Amino acid sequence: MQHSNLSCIHPDAKIAENVVIGPFVTIEADVEIGEGTIVDSGANILSGSRIGKNCHIHSGAVIGGEPQDLKFKGEKTYAIIGDNTTIREFATINRGTASKGKTVIGNNCLIMAYCHVAHDCILHDNIIMSNACQIAGEVEIDDFAVIGGGTLVHQFTHIGRHIMLQGGSHVNKDIPPYAMVGREPITYIGINVVGLRRRGFTAEQLGRIQETYRYIYFSDLNNSDALQRIEQETQDSPERQIIIDFIRQSSRGIVRAVN
Repeated sequence: MQHSNLSCIHPDAKIAENVVIGPFVTIEADVEIGEGTIVDSGANILSGSRIGKNCHIHSGAVIGGEPQDLKFKGEKTYAIIGDNTTIREFATINRGTASKGKTVIGNNCLIMAYCHVAHDCILHDNIIMSNACQIAGEVEIDDFAVIGGGTLVHQFTHIGRHIMLQGGSHVNKDIPPYAMVGREPITYIGINVVGLRRRGFTAEQLGRIQETYRYIYFSDLNNSDALQRIEQETQDSPERQIIIDFIRQSSRGIVRAVN
């Protein structure tokens, strides 16, 4: 472990040998940091933090702060960050509460400067969150989601995989997989064609996703009837089933389509 004498590192913290720690860093007890991770000057890694391998925690970031939730009574909870994830300047990742016991950010994520991820959020892998996004408690964001800067996300919202969300959006409904969402109030604009192509989706897969959403958004059917028709009239595929399962499990309802 390489670290500056100007840092405050609790002797009970479990830090891999090749972690690099800059000056003026605070690392409390009950912290674990994996191999190859870099912690820049002025970052704060607080009790309950679990940081994976080859991460980069930039200056001023705070990992594992107490939840901003009046129901929190000091219970032992965690903030867990996977491997190869970057947390940029002054981002804040709070610990969980008794609700889930942990806040999780997955592998290969990029959380840009001034973002806030509140208690009990679950962010899966390969997520990009642009500057100053504010994510309220118990939000779930699935793999490969791209969240535009300055976005505000209401608590308990579910954001699906491979979506593209316009910066400055106010999200108060669930966003289904593969969608492109924007405008004010937010609406379904289409599928995230560019992002999906970049990730290797074929023209056939894109066609099946578009066909599924035509039933949901442009058939004048309610969601239950649209899903039933999709199952009866379209070819089964992994993408179709992911969309069906997401909508059926949505507790807040999904965003509407553009008029």
